[in-house]
Amino acid sequence: MTRFSAFAVIHDDGLAERGLPAHALHLVLPTLATWVIAIVLLGCPPVVGAAVAVTAAAGAAFVAMRIISPGGAGWRNATIATLGCVAAVAGVVAFHVHAVSAGPVAELAARRASTQVEAVVTDDPRQLTQRGGRFRRESFVVHARVESIGAGAARTAVRVPVVMLTSGEGWRSLSPSQRIVVQGRFGPADSGELLAAIVLVRGPPRVLSAPSWAQRVAGTLRSGLREAADVLPPLQRGLLPGLVVGDVSRMDGQVRADFKEAGLSHLTAVSGANLAIVAGAAVALARTAGLPLTVRAALAAFAMLAFAVVARPSPSVLRALLMGTAASVALGTGRSRDGVAALSATVLGLVLFDPALARSYGFALSVCATGGILVLAPRWRERLATRMPRWAAEAVAVPAAAQAAVTPVLVLMSGQLAPVAIPANLLAGPAIAPATLLGFLVALVAPLHMGLAHLLVRPAGLATGWIIEVAEHAARLPLATIPWPGGITGLVALAAAVTAIALALRRRRLRRVALAVAAGTVVAVAVAGPVMVRWPPEGWVLVACDVGQGDALLVAAGPGRAVVVDAGPDPVLMDRCLRSMAVREVPLVILTHPHFDHVGGLDGVFRGRRVGAVVVTPHRVAERESSRLSGDLARRRVVEWVARPGVSWRFGPSELTIIGPSVETFPAGDGEGAVVNNASVVVHVRWAAGTALLSGDIEAEAQAELLRQGFPPVDILKVPHHGSAGHDPAFFAAAGARSALISVGADNDYGHPAPSTLARLNGLGTRVHRTDLSGDLAVVTREGSLAVVSRGHHG
Repeated sequence: MTRFSAFAVIHDDGLAERGLPAHALHLVLPTLATWVIAIVLLGCPPVVGAAVAVTAAAGAAFVAMRIISPGGAGWRNATIATLGCVAAVAGVVAFHVHAVSAGPVAELAARRASTQVEAVVTDDPRQLTQRGGRFRRESFVVHARVESIGAGAARTAVRVPVVMLTSGEGWRSLSPSQRIVVQGRFGPADSGELLAAIVLVRGPPRVLSAPSWAQRVAGTLRSGLREAADVLPPLQRGLLPGLVVGDVSRMDGQVRADFKEAGLSHLTAVSGANLAIVAGAAVALARTAGLPLTVRAALAAFAMLAFAVVARPSPSVLRALLMGTAASVALGTGRSRDGVAALSATVLGLVLFDPALARSYGFALSVCATGGILVLAPRWRERLATRMPRWAAEAVAVPAAAQAAVTPVLVLMSGQLAPVAIPANLLAGPAIAPATLLGFLVALVAPLHMGLAHLLVRPAGLATGWIIEVAEHAARLPLATIPWPGGITGLVALAAAVTAIALALRRRRLRRVALAVAAGTVVAVAVAGPVMVRWPPEGWVLVACDVGQGDALLVAAGPGRAVVVDAGPDPVLMDRCLRSMAVREVPLVILTHPHFDHVGGLDGVFRGRRVGAVVVTPHRVAERESSRLSGDLARRRVVEWVARPGVSWRFGPSELTIIGPSVETFPAGDGEGAVVNNASVVVHVRWAAGTALLSGDIEAEAQAELLRQGFPPVDILKVPHHGSAGHDPAFFAAAGARSALISVGADNDYGHPAPSTLARLNGLGTRVHRTDLSGDLAVVTREGSLAVVSRGHHG
């Protein structure tokens, strides 16, 4: 049973009948109209919503009294229903918009004032990915409902939704339903969001209450699942809770990136598909036992309710539960084929209850995927069944229909197409249900008997491992993702392309031409593409990886080996660069200084590779990050060496020599950041064809100290501190480099590289190469000298 085809088990007689019944169509039209009107009105003042509500209500009354007659009785009823739903949603949106745009919280947001806030957490805190910066920050987005503002006699009771932007480990352990007190600064929310304000919070929350009983039960079960999964390999133990209950707190960053590239990200979001798997298993067992239809429906509903408790009753889980319950009701009433009507009614009710869902991409993806399975999959299955076994036809039709239905939403979201998603979902599908069901059982059993949970979790780990392999290989395929215009433009272009393809496929001759063109394109990309790009380039000796705002350098150390000098801020980008260069072993890592944009991606270096030793600065700067780094290396059982000037290593074609800083002292500079930067390890690299200077983030003071000590001129200079303005002009002149590499993030907040730095290098005749403009940069040997080639931006 796959994640999608579990719907077929709930609906005893198959996926759905061909065609839509009249009453289903009459539900679809009001649902679509309601959804569109909600999207439009969410960005409008309340008075506009009220006007639309009155107008639609009047229109419905006129049609009902036959003052206006749109056609037969069926269409008249559909028109009444549509206008009535539009009136209802317009009124609801107007009410919600007024509630969040007026009142004390909205006034605080307009003045960007600060005050004490008492709030109830409404969803799990979501950790933000840190892409740069000097120091490691644990930042979170927390959805909450403000209950009061102010303190003492100035306390005012309110009840409006907000989003809190927070930092610190104290937020990670919060659960929905907990009541907290914080001091926050209010700011206006984005237009179209049903939020009263954005609250910037500094410091940890003061917790006033424990989670509700349901949240406590969920926390115990989820904790048991994580503990049982500890016996699995790291990648599997991180993914299994995500597949089962959407808990991605331990999910590996590279696995997360592979899932996104392969179109498998939906697997870690709790949705109706999770509930369908659990309910489908319950129905299958009940059918085997010969239980009647109504009992099967009750068991399905009970199984979904139990799963919702394990997954934690958050808004997204409760929405999925409601959609799954609608399917169970359809089954229990003997109308299991009428899935579209059940889906429409559920969507209509949800949008009326919470209009903000109309602008939620996650909600749209869930609805479109389910609709594709109900409408497209049966027809595609029947056509494919004439050419292959029926089970294979269903296995292909279901993920293909789901992917086709969500493609327009993906184009609006990300401006790209993911053709690899269909085969990836097809291959991953057989492992999803076993992983989900076994993981669900593990969560239930673990608090009672951990030994039995360990037995159950191992086969779940095997299924999870297969999904990870599928995602990794799919993400590496050519044409895994295709750039496409985003927004409405992309949607129109997609509609035109689909129309053209459909017309071409209707005629045999055009069909052959289209297939020939498609085959030729695939061959050209798969064969000619790598030849044109030639990455990794032949004869490479040094690579500046495009890791955003940070430094990550690879020095050639022989076939499949490289010395890593700094690891950038992002483990995913670091691992991706190493994989692109086919590096399987890292004999040495040199971390120039303990700023996050140089050490944050270290996990990516260790992912699937053997690491020999790590060299760090001899000066204990940034004590907290240095201690964290030392503890991490100790846990990995990797030796940590202190850099000393004059120490050299030779690996393959490269000879690396430490030339700074001095062990005894170093120029401090102004401010904490400058102190840490000036403690950077500086490395001189020699090859048969030339030399390079890798200068970390040293600023003007440390550059002047190197000048006093003296260093040989080089062919390639890695410009210090991402090309900042804090440089000594004499240092650049003494380096005498023909080419300079600047590792910098596009549109960074620091103004790097500084115009003065670029002008200085250009004035010296040094050719500047930047990762923000050219992607990965490789220094290669060409006819006895060094040259720089770029990969170009590659996503």
